[in-house]
Amino acid sequence: MEFKVINQEVIGFNKNVSLFIKREDLIHPYISGNKYRKLKYNLKQAKVENQATLLTFGGAFSNHIAAVAFAGKEYGFKTIGIIRGDELEPQINNNPTLLFAQQCGMKFVFETREKYRHKNEVTYQADLMAQFGPFFQIPEGGTNELAIKGCEEILTQEDAVFDYICCCVGTGGTISGIINSSMNHQKVIGFPALKGDFLEEDIRKYAQNNRWELNLDYHFGGYAKIDKVLIQFMNYFLENTKILLDPVYTGKMLFGLYDLVENGFFPNGSRILAIHTGGLQGIQGMNFKLEQLHLPKIKIHV
Repeated sequence: MEFKVINQEVIGFNKNVSLFIKREDLIHPYISGNKYRKLKYNLKQAKVENQATLLTFGGAFSNHIAAVAFAGKEYGFKTIGIIRGDELEPQINNNPTLLFAQQCGMKFVFETREKYRHKNEVTYQADLMAQFGPFFQIPEGGTNELAIKGCEEILTQEDAVFDYICCCVGTGGTISGIINSSMNHQKVIGFPALKGDFLEEDIRKYAQNNRWELNLDYHFGGYAKIDKVLIQFMNYFLENTKILLDPVYTGKMLFGLYDLVENGFFPNGSRILAIHTGGLQGIQGMNFKLEQLHLPKIKIHV
């Protein structure tokens, strides 16, 4: 997998604060953003081990599931997805993420949510091995030491001019890599898509410094939760910057950043770099859900 250098795009603020967007979403049309970073060294290791099959875990609209499925197709691996929620099996044709993964050749195992919670236990792992034979396992969300190594490559020497590095947070792998490659004068701020502060413990397993914090105020109720205010902001952002955001991660982060700037959180003269981690494949599925709820849709084009 080759990395293409992406130019940063700047959005100006009135309060003597500048926000730059690092367009990681443009790395690859299907293995975009942090999923590219997380998979890079995992795929190399799978090749080293002569593994022919990738097995991983995820939910209904998982960016990770979609990325692993396409990566398998692109680089010659069979792929298996253990999907959370057995009720999803008859709904594949109404789920753009799972349908895409299936079209890429991924085989699914749909588990009840109760059984899914035991996915890391020895007996469950043994059952998988007995059912599928040897495989290279990638955790849910893709976070492991190899993923951290890939995410450490997000920041470059050119990014030394920034005071704050901001990113959205799912499993904590992306922010951990960013923390490790940040510089002494930089503060890293993470915007979790999940409720609760349990992620801090996970991040500390990988983070090599303490120049970071999590802002827990902009999760909009939790993972994959969204409301009319967030949709309006995302559509406004697209209209004014031509940059598409996703509703689970980057939309919430940018909403939070705008709100923090307006409320004077950042000192005058601050230069902020926000990492666009991709995840745009989930918009189609979210719009289907919004239509059922009679809420406005997320605009894809200006």
